[in-house]
Parts: sequence; C-alpha cells; structure tokens
Amino acid sequence: MSDAARKTTALLLKEKITQEDLLDLDERERALFFKKTNKIFSKLKGVERDAFWDKIELVVHQQTRNMLWEVNHAKITHSISALMEQYRRMPTKQELAEHTGLSRLTISRHIRDYKAAPQYLADWEQFRFMTSKVLATVFSGAVKGDVKAARLYFEMVGAQNQQTAGTVINEQNNYIQINNTVLNQETLKRLSNEQLNQIELIVNKGLLQETKMS
Repeated sequence: MSDAARKTTALLLKEKITQEDLLDLDERERALFFKKTNKIFSKLKGVERDAFWDKIELVVHQQTRNMLWEVNHAKITHSISALMEQYRRMPTKQELAEHTGLSRLTISRHIRDYKAAPQYLADWEQFRFMTSKVLATVFSGAVKGDVKAARLYFEMVGAQNQQTAGTVINEQNNYIQINNTVLNQETLKRLSNEQLNQIELIVNKGLLQETKMS
C-alpha cells in the first residue's frame, strides 16, 4: 500500500474529518482522498449514507455540496411525482426514502429547508423565464375562441379590468411576442382606448364564435 493510500485509510477511520486533517496531504494525496470518498459515498444509501456524510461534511467543497443538493432534489421531486401517480395521494417520507435511496432524515431536511436554499430562487427564475411562452400560448388559445384562455389572458395582462373612465391596465411584468411584435405593459399603456378596444373585440369575437358552437 502506498503512503497516500495509507493516509487516506487512516483518515477514513476517524469519526470526523476536518480541514486540519488534510493539512498533511499534498496535492496528489488530496486528489486520491476525495476520489476515494466520492466512490464510497456514491455506493451508500439511507442512514449509512448520512453517517458517512457526517464524517466528511467539513471537508466537502461548496461546489460538491451544491451538486449533491441538486441530485437529492431531482430524486425527491421525481419520486413525489411518480408515487403520487401510482398511489393517487401524497407519498409518506418512508415511501420516498425507499424510492430514492435517501434516508427519511435527508428527505425531511431537504423539504424543510428548500425555500431557504439558494437553488430555490434559481428554480423560480427558470419558471419566470418561461412566462412569455406560457402567455403567448394563452393568447393563441384566446383568439381561437377558448373562453377560459381569454379570461386568463385578460387577468395576466390586466386588460380585463375596466372602469367608466376608460380601460385600466394593471402593473405586470409579463409580455407576449406575436411574430416580430412584442406586447408588454409599456406597449399597452401607449395604446389609446380605441386601440385597446380593438384588441378586446378580436378576442370577444372568438368568444362569441365559441358560444355559438357550444
């Protein structure tokens, strides 16, 4: 056994590995140590996985922590979706543990701390990024006569709220793109009441056609 392998084995026998424990390792020995720990960790499940994480947690790089969080999140969300489809109810923590290979403790902590995690905001930014596509789809359904889509469209862009003084446009950050034309709140505010009414008439015409067909 090489000197680097002996040092790695000795560290893994410790109850808790700290940054100070790594000071005696050179670059090659550190690489071997992390390669070994990654290999061990990837094969463990449940409480054994938790126990090994507790051992190495203080020396794990932040990038590795983020990757592990994302892997756990993907496993948990996939399992919740799959088990809800199978059982027609929200799965228990035990069922999630069996399906993911994670421990009940890991699952409970992940769900509890999800909103406080930086990745939570990143997830929402991805959803916000897709807003324009969803809004364009709603608009497309509205002009084809889909009543529900038309109502949802008006709610999203604020064009449904009218008062006697004229059309009121609520503040929104959404927009849609029709071919090369972008329609957002600033664009709507620059339109006259007559122009806004023309847009409404187009949609209402589709609604009338839908009503006659129903």
